[in-house]
Amino acid sequence: MPASLKTITLGCKVNQYETELVREGLRRIGYHDAADDEAPDLCVVNTCTVTAEGDSKSRHVIRKLARDNPQTRIVVMGCYATRAPEEVASLPNVSEVVTDKREIPDLLGRFGVVDIPTGISRFTGRKRAYVKVQDGCLLRCSYCIIPYVRPNVFSRPLEHIRDEVARLVDNGHREIILTGVHLGHYGVELNHNRPREEWLRLATLVRTLCKVPGEFRIRLSSIEATEVTRDLIGVMAENPGKIAPHLHICLQSGSDAVLRRMKRRWGSKLFVDRCRLVRESLDQPGLSTDVIVGFPGETEDDFAATCQVVRDCGFSKIHIFPFSARKGTPAYDMPDKVSHEVKQERLDHLETVAAEVRDDYYRSLLGRQLQVMIEGQSEYLPHGFAGTSCRYAPVEIEAEGLQPSTLVDAIGHDVRDGRIIARLPADAS
Repeated sequence: MPASLKTITLGCKVNQYETELVREGLRRIGYHDAADDEAPDLCVVNTCTVTAEGDSKSRHVIRKLARDNPQTRIVVMGCYATRAPEEVASLPNVSEVVTDKREIPDLLGRFGVVDIPTGISRFTGRKRAYVKVQDGCLLRCSYCIIPYVRPNVFSRPLEHIRDEVARLVDNGHREIILTGVHLGHYGVELNHNRPREEWLRLATLVRTLCKVPGEFRIRLSSIEATEVTRDLIGVMAENPGKIAPHLHICLQSGSDAVLRRMKRRWGSKLFVDRCRLVRESLDQPGLSTDVIVGFPGETEDDFAATCQVVRDCGFSKIHIFPFSARKGTPAYDMPDKVSHEVKQERLDHLETVAAEVRDDYYRSLLGRQLQVMIEGQSEYLPHGFAGTSCRYAPVEIEAEGLQPSTLVDAIGHDVRDGRIIARLPADAS
């Protein structure tokens, strides 16, 4: 009888992609996804270690799998496995710990996979498909543990990525999200001793992927401000039908003093100027970001500066995180900790500001045609469908008969509860 498989992923898009790669390899030798009432023969857990809570969640998942499935074999991979392999190996039913994602081909080989996949063909259970193009980070932001567990920079061959995207499009995925541990560093380690005109960069990759045939759009995952180059913006401007006019540019703080303590590589002026350049170059692009509130030493003036940058940039979405000290990083021992109460107050205030600038941006899109990827029935409208626009705004469409995983054009006419309410063009008036 074919063996059954269960996979659990914690953490980022890169982890989700790597889990799917392992699943695809194991399927080639007969593994199938275990049903809900089926005890899996093999469990693969892809862990996260960004925060101490990530470690705790990973341990909880592994212990629960072992408790519920005492005969199962558990393989653990991911950043927590890299950071604390002996700790992970001591957990119940763990038979193998993969400490380096570059070992995935070897892992699959040990299970008997001869035809090792160079990429995935579909993304199980997802309308969008994540495509990992790069691994590793060279930076040392003072709050981040990831460069210590993924220090080796590696870019996938361009032709592997192009072929993978073509397969995903052929299998019905209409949005391809390019992701990496440090997406903007795609190609950097391959350019040593090459003349500048031959450099392989993210813009080169995106330009190549735009030529893949089929109806789909490309979206870029998180990127740093200095890596939003004129070349990359130019590629986006030249291919509005293929590249979503949306960028997630990491801010973290709008205070130059805090940015220096975070060991970020730019000040707030450069960040705002880069966002302004994107707005001037593209057609009403959506801009989203990450912000940490309550970093050690953050004053009221520092926080006010962050709120001002948020307003200046007009973000459509902000992921806001209260600072959480991560053991093993320089920020863990920094003085002048901000109290939990103050962090919560600032988080609440910034969420209010974020909602205001988000709705202002959404209202600016009303009356224009938006490309929306349908994701399913609307839970907000009694009769309608929900999807995500090319500019990363959630859209509820008053319509019937739409199919999930298709791209449709819709015209927004209202903004409610952080979403755009739209109709199909024939119904708009």
